Amino acid sequence: MSDSKINVTIWNEFIHEKEEASVKELYPKGIHGYLAEALASPDLDIRTATLDEPEHGLTQEVLDNTDVLLWWGHAAHDKVDDAIVRRVQQRVWDGMGLLVMHSAHMSKIFCALNGTSGKLHWREVGERERLWTVDPAHPIAAGVPEHFELPYEEMYGEPFMIAGDARLIFISWFEGGEVFRSGFTLQRGFGRIFYFRPGHEAFPTYYNENVQKVLANAVRWLKPVVDIPYPKTHMPESLEIISEKSFSFSKVGIIKPE
Repeated sequence: MSDSKINVTIWNEFIHEKEEASVKELYPKGIHGYLAEALASPDLDIRTATLDEPEHGLTQEVLDNTDVLLWWGHAAHDKVDDAIVRRVQQRVWDGMGLLVMHSAHMSKIFCALNGTSGKLHWREVGERERLWTVDPAHPIAAGVPEHFELPYEEMYGEPFMIAGDARLIFISWFEGGEVFRSGFTLQRGFGRIFYFRPGHEAFPTYYNENVQKVLANAVRWLKPVVDIPYPKTHMPESLEIISEKSFSFSKVGIIKPE
């Protein structure tokens, strides 16, 4: 980790932008490329990675030098190698922050860390979304208004299969009547996780200044508090003297005297 800058990796499967002309028009450099430019700041060292790169661009070296990983996925969750998922999961356990965006609620890495299916209701008709800040004291909500609107978005609706320890920061209301827990945090091992719902590829959501503010705040909050491998688990030496017992102990358990 860098002492002076937060090392950020923005991962995007980068499929819609190459296959759909309307998405390419919105994000000609890919969602990852646009976010790298939109979030650029002197205190951030940003790199990008995509699905079709060797090891999906997430080599051990890259992850070891990543403080915060942003993950955007939608059409190719099943194409992500399980070995890379385990590698990312281990880094989160060791302290790396993870920002899960939009349809990545069904990504392998989020399902593994969330612990549930991540399923939800959805509808794609470009309806209005109003996001409410329900925890204005949280650092991720700093400078974000009590509510703001997106004129066009994909609807995500409850029930949303997320872990019970999720801490809610934002909730959405949609024009069709549904509500959704659209921004929440989790802690897994030493690593912090933030899920943020807005960001469907067909709409210019990431151009919205409030969405950018949330993402920027989240990157800084997700910076590791500690970033170390979990201490060794086997502790053969004790801090105190253990008294002698009236039984012997083998590798398979206690053997009681006859």
